[in-house]
Amino acid sequence: MSAKPPYAIRPARAADVARIHATVDAAYAKYIARIGKKPGPMLDDYAARVAEGAAWVLEADGRIAGVVVLLPEDDHVLLDNVAVDPAFAGHGFGRALIDFAEAETRRRGFGEVRLYTHEKMTENIAMYPRMGYEETHRGEQAGYSRVFMRKKLA
Repeated sequence: MSAKPPYAIRPARAADVARIHATVDAAYAKYIARIGKKPGPMLDDYAARVAEGAAWVLEADGRIAGVVVLLPEDDHVLLDNVAVDPAFAGHGFGRALIDFAEAETRRRGFGEVRLYTHEKMTENIAMYPRMGYEETHRGEQAGYSRVFMRKKLA
């Protein structure tokens, strides 16, 4: 892995929406053929996510390199999406965004992060347990076969 360029994570702004869509599309495009349709994050309304304060961007080299969407629920925060532009892969930005999500969850007073991924996104299913997430169940949701996970925060 090459050296990580300097980066900052900040709340997304309305002016970022087009770049957020481009980042998500680039990050998830490789899964379209595997799943047989666009993954859910490619269909999200990022203007709404930004307006509700649920989206953050990671900037590196003056560009948006990644995005994370966090949705507070009654007893946990849903890590709804984390995406890194493939042009910035290999710098640890995905991990940085997940670390941010966990820190933000704690800051908000929650003790658990939940997420889901598609059952055909096998890289994610293998990666998240290495980061302390446990699979809770599998099921159909919104027309996708999903694997649900959680992480209890200390």
